[in-house]
Amino acid sequence: MIGVVLKGWPRLSESFIAQELAGLEARGLTLQLISLRRPTEVATHPVHREIRASVLYLPEYLHEAPGRVLRAAWLAWRRPAWRRAWRLFRADFARDPTRNRIRRFGQALVLAAEADPGLGLLYAHFLHTPASVARYAAALLGLDWAVSAHAKDIWTTPDWEIAEKLAGAAWAVTCSAAGQARLARLAPHDRPVLLAYHGLDPARFPAPPMRNDAGGPVTILSVGRAVEKKGHADLLAALALLPAGLDWRLVHIGGGVLAEALRAQAAALGLATRIAWRGAQPQEAVLAAYREADLFALASRVAGDGDRDGLPNVLLEAQSQGLACLSTRVSAVPELIEAEVTGLLVEPGDVPALAAALARLIGDRDLRRRLGAAGAARVARDFGFGPGVARIAGLLAASSPVTNRPDRPLP
Repeated sequence: MIGVVLKGWPRLSESFIAQELAGLEARGLTLQLISLRRPTEVATHPVHREIRASVLYLPEYLHEAPGRVLRAAWLAWRRPAWRRAWRLFRADFARDPTRNRIRRFGQALVLAAEADPGLGLLYAHFLHTPASVARYAAALLGLDWAVSAHAKDIWTTPDWEIAEKLAGAAWAVTCSAAGQARLARLAPHDRPVLLAYHGLDPARFPAPPMRNDAGGPVTILSVGRAVEKKGHADLLAALALLPAGLDWRLVHIGGGVLAEALRAQAAALGLATRIAWRGAQPQEAVLAAYREADLFALASRVAGDGDRDGLPNVLLEAQSQGLACLSTRVSAVPELIEAEVTGLLVEPGDVPALAAALARLIGDRDLRRRLGAAGAARVARDFGFGPGVARIAGLLAASSPVTNRPDRPLP
């Protein structure tokens, strides 16, 4: 059995993780999901309901479950591996003396005490907090651990922490060549960082029916959390620069901390009546929105703290539905979109260029059709779901021993 350590479960914005987990179960792997927090959203995607694994929720804040934490600490102190785990934590805390660091160690204690005793490997999604919990817990349990890195965790985790985690992990995998290049610079020579694109499952995103080119405004769709790195503020500013004669409307899907600020910005720019804010939506509603839209825009940028996208799954999804896509040359986006061939790209933060590209797409139906068809063909050819999940399944199967190790959770 493999313990999968997650930030939260389930999460609408991390459908790519759910897709991977379903694929791993379909390939015969037995999982236990270990979540650092409980869900904050009521809605789920269909793929979440397909996953059979049990879920262990760790206390998000240690003071909310003092009994669990104290019992776990007592059991951990009795383990032969206690000193090894404590040394790891103490060295990290010396460089990062924060309450968050203490919380992750406490969560690792609870994981070690309460996880299924049949675990043979811990596998963390994201290199920051989930990997910290997995690393400490693996030291306590005498297990190997592995990690899948994605976006924010690659670009905002300190170099020293990335280097030490990669040195201690059995293996690491990431979902973009841009992320792989950054991690490879920090990894030991004997611990290569592997590349496995998430890809898209055609069973969940089948080719769309022929679009109805009826009259009316051109519908621009943007799907992504309302956070700085998604560049929604730039998109709104670009829309405000469009010629008055262009007929368009914007549909935004996604929750996030900047949602109210973006609505206020749209109102201040005089765009409020042309925008539909739908909030976070389940996959069925997102798929329907792709099929109703005329083009897709994601103005990704590097946030002030260094956070940025990896390879946004929403671009794969939009292209699979034949939508012409407009995005920026950030991180791994050019790994998917070839400018003027399978979509349009502008420099991040270049609002006038973004407005010019929007005007081109709104005003040229043939261009939208050409880019949309080319993008759909590229996704079908090069970004299928199977190769990536097969690689990860093979790594997990090879890393997880069949027999139990001697240092197991005490009864």
